[in-house]
Amino acid sequence: MKKPLNTRTDGRVLLSGNEAIARGAWENGVHFAAAYPGTPSTEILETIGEHYPEIEAQWAPNEKVALEVIGGASFGGARVITAMKHVGLNVAADPFFSLSYIGATGGIVVVSADDPGMHSSQNEQDNRHFARAAKVPMLEPSDSAEARDLTALALDISEKFETPVLLRTTTRISHSSGPVALAPRKEVPVKGYVRDPRRRIPIPAFAKAMHTRVEERARALSEYGDTFPFNRIYEGDRSLGIIASGVSAAYVREVYPGATILKLTMTWPLPWKLLERFISMVKEVRVVEEGDPFLEEQIRSHFLIPAEGKKHFPLEGEFNLRTVRKGLGLPALPAAAPAEVPPRPPMLCAGCPHRGAFWVLSKIKASSTGDIGCYTLGLMPPLNAMDTTICMGASIGVLGGLEKAGGHEAVNRLVAAIGDSTFVHSGITGLVDMVYNGCTGTVMIMDNSITAMTGGQQNPATGKRLRGEPSARLDLEAVCRACGVKSVRVVDPHDLKGLESILREEMARPEVSVVITRRPCVMIRKPAGKATAVLDPAACIGCRRCLSLGCPAISFRDGKPVINTLLCYPDCRLCADVCPKGALSKDYRREAVDAE
Repeated sequence: MKKPLNTRTDGRVLLSGNEAIARGAWENGVHFAAAYPGTPSTEILETIGEHYPEIEAQWAPNEKVALEVIGGASFGGARVITAMKHVGLNVAADPFFSLSYIGATGGIVVVSADDPGMHSSQNEQDNRHFARAAKVPMLEPSDSAEARDLTALALDISEKFETPVLLRTTTRISHSSGPVALAPRKEVPVKGYVRDPRRRIPIPAFAKAMHTRVEERARALSEYGDTFPFNRIYEGDRSLGIIASGVSAAYVREVYPGATILKLTMTWPLPWKLLERFISMVKEVRVVEEGDPFLEEQIRSHFLIPAEGKKHFPLEGEFNLRTVRKGLGLPALPAAAPAEVPPRPPMLCAGCPHRGAFWVLSKIKASSTGDIGCYTLGLMPPLNAMDTTICMGASIGVLGGLEKAGGHEAVNRLVAAIGDSTFVHSGITGLVDMVYNGCTGTVMIMDNSITAMTGGQQNPATGKRLRGEPSARLDLEAVCRACGVKSVRVVDPHDLKGLESILREEMARPEVSVVITRRPCVMIRKPAGKATAVLDPAACIGCRRCLSLGCPAISFRDGKPVINTLLCYPDCRLCADVCPKGALSKDYRREAVDAE
């Protein structure tokens, strides 16, 4: 564990955008933080948990619950922060919109980390639209220093205007590092809870007055934006005026430092008087923004001028210096020599507990409706054992819907594959729906005892909280039975024969059933020894069945499998189990122990 950053209260350090947001929260008296892990936002809560014990912090079952909990803490007068990836805000949208009407007592910062280019996401959703739709102010940092500073300003704005504030980042801001000046923590007293039903219960009679306050607040925030110090004009050549925000503003200032640039940092509501002054200074206006033409369309419709943006810049993907130079008509940079990197498709780790489950499905010519997690890689060849994925928790609902369309025969070769953390996040209600509405499908909960895809965070089913403190462990078997499932079976997914037998039985069952494949993620289970698979060349017939596992530790050369001993996971013998001739073996007498 690193030395806690709260021991450093001056000087400058290199911090990622996520680390800088955590630092800004600590320095500015945040009392409480809650989140559900989601790349690229995960490290905000992890940094708070590791470095800033003065902030009470916790993982929530999902983003909606996280926002509801920090909303309650704000009602009690505490300064609060929550962080989520862009699609996480979809889950939290219900309380997000209501909190806009209700407002904040203690400052509320909602971090939405968007993912242009889909580095780790299913879409390129532009969450700037959420700020406009919910009518909450939005700030966008362009580097780590601003990420820290804007967290402080977001708390102040939240309390001054009694509103949640959306702090919108992108992958490049979240994960790039830059120098950040440190300051000591400013203790902000908790204001305490004061009962106020007319302000906090948005029934129609009360919500009408709330709506009026929201519209008045939007006008006041727009005027505030006209003098907001981070909305800044850089004067230069006035033949072209460039409007940009976030990381795009950083790119513009680097590639075209001589231009007249308006860097917008509060991007909703827009500062109309400042924009009017800027537009009067230049002959032509160009808008540089990743994602949708969010700024461009508002500016064009408000001022009725041909402010151009997406005519020159792509609607899809993540920007870089080359993209911005091209869009501004600047000479291209010299082409870099292409990197000679062999293709490396994403795959499950060597020893991953999910591999056995998908291999068995593939063997029995079955597949799955899938979900969001490491196990989504079950779709990749050679496993080819996943047909659909929509969003967190949807695998169960999709399986039920397929049955409604085609009856039991439509799903008797499918299971719903969902992880333990995802099941807690939003899969339980889908299981309730299947049982309640008379479905017959099988749900396979792939319990690897951690939230693995985002780096190994705790969840309610692990029995530990954010900082590793022991907690009550959610009993998945009991939850499933409480939902009305009569047949709930647990099996080690590396027991291929046992798993195959159970899946065949449960998939044929004429009622909803649950199979829990339980084996810890290889990232949290450290074997005591260094056993590796060993090949007997004389016994090997070159059938390639070991390759059907898709294990990255196995390759094929000269008609025989080759084991990469650096990748081979000691606590796994899947290749030995699938070999029909016993040509692969493993010293498997050592017991695994839980990693510290």
